[in-house]
Amino acid sequence: MSKHNFNQRVGSCLRGNAGFVGTFLFILAAALVLSCSKKEKEEHAAEKSPEASAEPESHVKRGTNGEVIITLDADTQKTMGLQTAPLKSAQWKPQLKGYGRVLDPAPLAALVAELITAQAASAASEAELKRAQSLAAQNNASARALQTAEAAAARDQAQVDSTRLRMMSSWGRELAGRADLPAFIRSLAALDNALVEVDLPPDAVLDAVPKTAQILTLAPNAKPLTVELIGPAPMTPAPLQGRGFLFLLAPNEQRLAPGAVVTGLIEQPGEPQSGAEVPRAAVVRHLGAAWAYFQRTENTFERAQLSLDHPLPDGWFMEKDFKPGDKAVVVGAQQLLSEELKGGGVD
Repeated sequence: MSKHNFNQRVGSCLRGNAGFVGTFLFILAAALVLSCSKKEKEEHAAEKSPEASAEPESHVKRGTNGEVIITLDADTQKTMGLQTAPLKSAQWKPQLKGYGRVLDPAPLAALVAELITAQAASAASEAELKRAQSLAAQNNASARALQTAEAAAARDQAQVDSTRLRMMSSWGRELAGRADLPAFIRSLAALDNALVEVDLPPDAVLDAVPKTAQILTLAPNAKPLTVELIGPAPMTPAPLQGRGFLFLLAPNEQRLAPGAVVTGLIEQPGEPQSGAEVPRAAVVRHLGAAWAYFQRTENTFERAQLSLDHPLPDGWFMEKDFKPGDKAVVVGAQQLLSEELKGGGVD
């Protein structure tokens, strides 16, 4: 093939494929643009990744003595709604602790019904005896009729005495001698009032019979309830083998039902102890223990364990490690516990 013919054929081929070459060049240019754009995004993301992947700084730290400290700035405290209150000064009088329960009034109600029936029968037979005696004095009644009336009156009176003795042995002399027994039973059955027995341990030394006591239910942060003495329990409690007392809870505002377990606190003579009162609103519970958070500085909070052995009407008495004026968290304590759990500060 001559050189002239070769050039002609090459030129013809190029002219025929001009559209294909243009398309190829366009696709190549677009691929280069996309590649550059992707590379720029990756470089931009790489520049931001240290900040984006960094975990937020923990609010929970350990102090020099191993204590857990939560640090929160003012804005975070406001967002969480934290509120504190200073501890008030308080006093605690010596007390004996006992254990007891709310009694079922049904057995007592059965005895009262039996007593009322026996008293009615005795009153009727006594009236019949007086009538027979009057007729006998006028020679209008036989000696046999008079003897029958006397026997009936004696029998019915013996039934009254027997029922009252059984009531005394089961419920005590003070309770059996109440003049308002029917109304008293109705108040117990309606849960308007409650009859509570509190038993002391055998080693408890009771200087004087208490006129009142306080009881606590098993409910968390239960408030003490004042009960009035009825009298000594007629029987020694089998488990404790100590002295027992019957108390009346009136009114029974919490509607304590028969069988409810309570702790009894009987005040004793002696010098009161001085300390501080932790409000009930400050108490949180975790792993079976009671805790409260205290503000140590403007931005730091610390958790402290509480002993709930000495209840007060509005809180708990603390003698050691707490002093009046310490700021306890009364709103938001549960949020602080959650924050500590997230930060791994709870043991």
